[in-house]
Amino acid sequence: MFTLLVVLEIFIAVLLMAVVLMQASKGGGLAGGFGGASAGFGNMFGVRKTADVLSRMTTILGTVFIVLALFINLFFLPNKVSNQQKSFLQTQGQRSLPPAQQVPQVPVESAPQPQK
Repeated sequence: MFTLLVVLEIFIAVLLMAVVLMQASKGGGLAGGFGGASAGFGNMFGVRKTADVLSRMTTILGTVFIVLALFINLFFLPNKVSNQQKSFLQTQGQRSLPPAQQVPQVPVESAPQPQK
């Protein structure tokens, strides 16, 4: 189940990147190359409708991406972490450290004052 969800997350991420790159920007972007603003895709739906469809797809894919990422992290990753995968700080927090040793204090003698 975990592997299936990760593969689905990667597929959604690639699809999201493609949809974002197809949107027309001020410079035209890749939308012209894939038929966004001027070629086939734009002629099929119309320029405005193409922008609406791509914008809506971006919103939906982004939302699904975030929700799926949260779902995977909340329900699957805590079960996957073993002691070997824990960081140094996590393992040190579980063990109690011995108390620090006291350094003996040596009295410091003051230097003799020059006479006037």
